[in-house]
Amino acid sequence: MTQSEVLKEFTSWLQEKGFIWGPEPEIYGGVSGTYTYGPMGKLLKNKIENSVRRVFTSNGFWEIEGPTVLPDIVWQASGHLDTFKDPIVTCSKCNAIYRADKIIEETHDITASNLSDDEMLEFITQKKINCPKCKSAFNQKIERKSLMMKTKIGNQDAALRPETATVTYLPFKRFYTFFRKKLPIGVFQIGKAYRNEISPRQHVIRGREFTQAEGQLFVDPEQKKTWEKYKSISKEKLPLWSRNDQEKHKQVKSIKIADAIKKKYLQGETYAWCIWLAYSQFREMGIPEDCIRIREHHPDEKAFYAAEAWDIEVKLNTYGWIEMCGIHDRTDYDLKQHEKFSKTSLDAMREDGTKIKPHVLEIAFGTDRPTLAILDIFYEKKEKEEGKTIFRVPYHIAPVDVVILPLVKKEELTDTAKKIRKQLEKEFIVEYDETGSIGRRYLRAAAVGTPYALTVDYDGITLRDRDTEKQVRIKEDGINETLRNLFDGDATLKSIGKEL
Repeated sequence: MTQSEVLKEFTSWLQEKGFIWGPEPEIYGGVSGTYTYGPMGKLLKNKIENSVRRVFTSNGFWEIEGPTVLPDIVWQASGHLDTFKDPIVTCSKCNAIYRADKIIEETHDITASNLSDDEMLEFITQKKINCPKCKSAFNQKIERKSLMMKTKIGNQDAALRPETATVTYLPFKRFYTFFRKKLPIGVFQIGKAYRNEISPRQHVIRGREFTQAEGQLFVDPEQKKTWEKYKSISKEKLPLWSRNDQEKHKQVKSIKIADAIKKKYLQGETYAWCIWLAYSQFREMGIPEDCIRIREHHPDEKAFYAAEAWDIEVKLNTYGWIEMCGIHDRTDYDLKQHEKFSKTSLDAMREDGTKIKPHVLEIAFGTDRPTLAILDIFYEKKEKEEGKTIFRVPYHIAPVDVVILPLVKKEELTDTAKKIRKQLEKEFIVEYDETGSIGRRYLRAAAVGTPYALTVDYDGITLRDRDTEKQVRIKEDGINETLRNLFDGDATLKSIGKEL
């Protein structure tokens, strides 16, 4: 199949199985960049966000929730009001507009965000990149358009937040007091952000409304070279793609973190730990190692305030390599800016009484892109079995944990099935299905990734594994514990019952 056919089939599956619908509102023709997560999609996204919470909190970060709309003075201080603008090109015929850097990256396997406007225009012209809509040439001009979504708070000019980072920095004085005036301080947010994207494309990858998950680590500048948590991860390996290797067209290297610091790929233990933590987030979600690379920013691509910047990228079947996460050493830029504009001290103090401005190390990503990545990577269509699809999502992240199926719709079986359902719902995400043949119901469950199916028949209860399709007899007593052990890896299908 061609790439466009693969994408069409994948999108159709997303809609049919209740993962993602849109662009919304569909009945009014839809607005690009706006989507609804259906029942299965929302369950999957919830699992991913809970995974994010688990990883952050187990590593010393505390969750907060800030406002989504703030007055313009905040965005002026952060720099968004004046600089948060994308380069756009306009079609000479149909007047459709596109982001110049993205139209380049979507048609050629290069990173364009480090190119100047003149270089992007020259590349588009030389490579004869035309309008995707009508195939005409673009105008010979690149303009800049603000991504801020403006509004009013009373009579005051304001904007919806374009990321969660800024609203995480604003309560620093509160953090400092709450955490007993000691650094480091780790906080994170999961919440909505808004960008007036020029030409939203690639499904939820570039939406106008999306969910971010960002961790911010406030540290003493002197803590950046040495970090107490570093020792435990120094021998871990990361798939790093350094700037030098990119320029020489070399492959990604799997390298020990200690060696990456020794070779000066990474400048300090604290930042290296943050990259490891970000990588751990995506591995915990279930994204395979061979689909992940960590790419260093080029000097002219890196934000002016960033001392270090690397991106986690994930390879999709539909869209190729996609940026998923940015890890940045933002130095003291943000706190200095907000101190200047608010005229409020945002200092911290060392034990010797020395005043310091904390530096911020940031792990910035969203949950929409990982959700789509999981769907993309683990969606599988059986070519030889028409209409059969399987979502081989890792069991721990599957939208539904278990489906309960009475063999036939008879009261003596459905009563037992519903009793088991009530028992399991206290601990698991459970679906109940009594309609259609048992074979068709197994297929329905596999198509949305459900790891286990419990079938109630006249001889008792069977547990069926999604991937192996093997079944074992189990006892009704202790079903919760059985499933818990399977999900935790403390049991296998073979160890819990007799195979049928």
